[in-house]
Amino acid sequence: MRILVVEDEKKIAVSIGKALKEAGYLPDLVHDGEEAWFRAETEDYDGIVLDLGLPKLDGLTVLRRLRDAGTQSPILILSARSAWRERVAGIDAGADDYLAKPFYVEELVARLGAILRRSNGVATPLLCARDLTIDTRRMLVSRADKPITLTSLEYRMLRYLVTHKGRIVPQTELQDHVYASEAVPDSNALEVLMNRLRKKVGADMVMTRRGLGYIVEDAA
Repeated sequence: MRILVVEDEKKIAVSIGKALKEAGYLPDLVHDGEEAWFRAETEDYDGIVLDLGLPKLDGLTVLRRLRDAGTQSPILILSARSAWRERVAGIDAGADDYLAKPFYVEELVARLGAILRRSNGVATPLLCARDLTIDTRRMLVSRADKPITLTSLEYRMLRYLVTHKGRIVPQTELQDHVYASEAVPDSNALEVLMNRLRKKVGADMVMTRRGLGYIVEDAA
């Protein structure tokens, strides 16, 4: 799942990005409000981590613009402004959660995971489709209670498809949420990855809709 991290303090941004990668996310790091606004408007992100104290364009303005433009991505605000009025202003502007600095990255990852789950109608860290289960907190996958070992790319692919189970996911969308934005995979890389995934989870788990994309159906 792609996450936009907007933080002007680069050491903090790198720390957040590292923690998100270890948790199975695909973070893009930007350091000012104008670039954040541009990236969030032109690319598809599953969630946004947004600092309020940004150069060029402050985070609260970015938040309001995104919500006014109809952006539905869950947004977690970060800020050294811990006064309750600042938290209320952020929530009123459309944030889904608020984390005051200083913070532990483990709490950030947990809070982000929670708002992402809520946005997809999931109450627990477990994603399920038929007899397949993904424990998103521990990044463990099993089918019929048998553990399955996946690479990071395979895990991101399966997690995205199961998160959107019942919906056909176009190849271009899946590619954007599996590979880093700066990585340009070979033309058949997604199909090769899909073949590897199917060998591990079962060919019947992910179906191809020719000319449309892939789908994980919740019923056999």
